[in-house]
Amino acid sequence: MILISWNIDSLNAALTGTSERAEETRKVLSQIHDKQPAIIAIQETKLRATGPTKKHQEILTAEFPEYDYVWRSAEEPARKGYAGTMYLYQKGLKPKVTYPEIGAPTPMDQEGRIITLEFAQYFVTQVYTPNSGNGLKRLSERQEWDKKYLEYLQKLDNKKPVLASGDYNCAHEEIDLKHPDNNHHSAGFTDEERTGFSQLLDAGFCDTFRKINGNVTDVYSWWAQRVRTAKANNSGWRIDYWLTSNRIADKVNHSEMIDTGSRADHCPILLDIDL
Repeated sequence: MILISWNIDSLNAALTGTSERAEETRKVLSQIHDKQPAIIAIQETKLRATGPTKKHQEILTAEFPEYDYVWRSAEEPARKGYAGTMYLYQKGLKPKVTYPEIGAPTPMDQEGRIITLEFAQYFVTQVYTPNSGNGLKRLSERQEWDKKYLEYLQKLDNKKPVLASGDYNCAHEEIDLKHPDNNHHSAGFTDEERTGFSQLLDAGFCDTFRKINGNVTDVYSWWAQRVRTAKANNSGWRIDYWLTSNRIADKVNHSEMIDTGSRADHCPILLDIDL
């Protein structure tokens, strides 16, 4: 079974935009569709609280006719059009869909950050982890989020195995970013965030990319848009992950990045697992 996860950086721009970047994003969506994944997880949809517009729905139906979809957007008191997540899944699948609140600091639970699909033998869940922000102004709230998210995954894992994906906004080890020495006080690579991710793995979850690919270097999932040379120089970070419960990690066949050419920001990540 193939599953793909991607922080798309605005679904509206991807579906209805006219810029060169929007065209690049649509090409990536086409790449994803061509791989015929069973499930597609999308983060940072940036849709309004009422979800996809009629136009969005028409385009999704035309471009992904084999898929049903569910979504979760930011709601008050969260900022409008902020964060948000979506799943597309093949129509033969009939998951139970939940939109959990994990007891995170306000308004994180209202930012549309988690959707979970429950199947007979396993859970599939995605997350768009809060960024600690400029000047690490949200770091303390981020640490509380990490604690609550871990508790949530453990509750799922106690019932049945878990496949978890998303933008975790954390490069776990020094080999997970190009310039670790310059970034120990940057959001996404602080000691606090890395410790939080270590605790997640120590609780019984596997970073499937590292399990399959070992300590390979210079493979990333995000390159800063604001730095024009970042993608060309492969000056990136690996902050997007497919995790599984340890007890099904040996069923993973592939865990890899999907090449997006010159397009910066996040690239999709693919998991091939025998379930």
